[in-house]
Amino acid sequence: MKIVILVSLFPPRWLAGTEIAAYYMAEHLAKRGHEVHVITSLDEGLPDESCEKGFYIHRIPQNKIRFFGALFFWRAIIGTIRKIDPDLVHAQNLHFGMPALISKKMLKIPYAVWAQGDDVYHPDGFIKLISKMVIKNADSVIALTGDMKRVMQNIYDRDIAVVPNGINLADYIDEPSIKDRATMGKGILFVGRLESVKGVQYLIRAMKKVRNMIPDARLIIVGDGKEREMLESLSIHLGIQDYVQFIGKVPHEKVQTFMQQADVFVLPSLSEGLPNVIIEAMACGLPIVVSRVGGIPEIITNDTNGYLVEAKDTESIANFIILLLQDEKLRKKLSDNNKQLVKKYSWENVIVELESVYQLSIK
Repeated sequence: MKIVILVSLFPPRWLAGTEIAAYYMAEHLAKRGHEVHVITSLDEGLPDESCEKGFYIHRIPQNKIRFFGALFFWRAIIGTIRKIDPDLVHAQNLHFGMPALISKKMLKIPYAVWAQGDDVYHPDGFIKLISKMVIKNADSVIALTGDMKRVMQNIYDRDIAVVPNGINLADYIDEPSIKDRATMGKGILFVGRLESVKGVQYLIRAMKKVRNMIPDARLIIVGDGKEREMLESLSIHLGIQDYVQFIGKVPHEKVQTFMQQADVFVLPSLSEGLPNVIIEAMACGLPIVVSRVGGIPEIITNDTNGYLVEAKDTESIANFIILLLQDEKLRKKLSDNNKQLVKKYSWENVIVELESVYQLSIK
């Protein structure tokens, strides 16, 4: 099958969940014999066209002029789709469902749209305007979670497949040395953008209580964003700045190192779809403390592989961290469970599900 994947941003410059998922999806589809073309925006210093891991990348300049810039971008995307002449167009979020829809009307090419989270839970005005049209006209619609599916069916009631993002399990087989773990103390890890929706301030506030109970506990924050300065100031205000380390943004392949040296992973988000970082933490065998939002309760079960807390509940965040750090046997149980449960999220399994959806799209 010849497949075009539409995604706004793409590695190596952009490494958030949607971009990483698109990269691995393209790689694994190509491994299974499909001809895969990724169409994305052009970044300075990168070639217009290239081939990587068996798939093709077409980068198109994007004009920043409001509205008209998007129209010219879509026009170029549709022109590229016409040249490639694929069997299917895959839009990697609802926003890119629009050029996929237009190419269907103009070129008679079916499309699938895979919602990723923010486009469903926090749509901007434009996505609100087009989402019903995109979902209604798609040959297949995919949600990451059952919760996301329900929200999308409220926009337009139709059949929607549920397929999670995947993970390269082979990347997570190395174990940290005892010496490496010793340098961490009791390591609590957050990985993600430093933006208000990630709720990092509630984790930092929880650290005050955690430190009182566990003197060698340390919080490692991997990621960057517009809230970093505020969060650093908050840790100083609480008097815990010596125990909260801001690493900043790191290459995706280095995130694994921080996970393998930690004892607990915490994601105190106010809203999520199905964040890849949780699946990565599971692969590293980390017990997880995470907000009960979006599709997260579909993969985290209390006392099995982690603990769910209500968003903004600083007290519960602290209590579950303390529970896990004080009980090595409990940490081991949750760790072992996560290493088993994560196998269902291997890209090999996910791609088989995705191919089934594609086959329904092109009938």
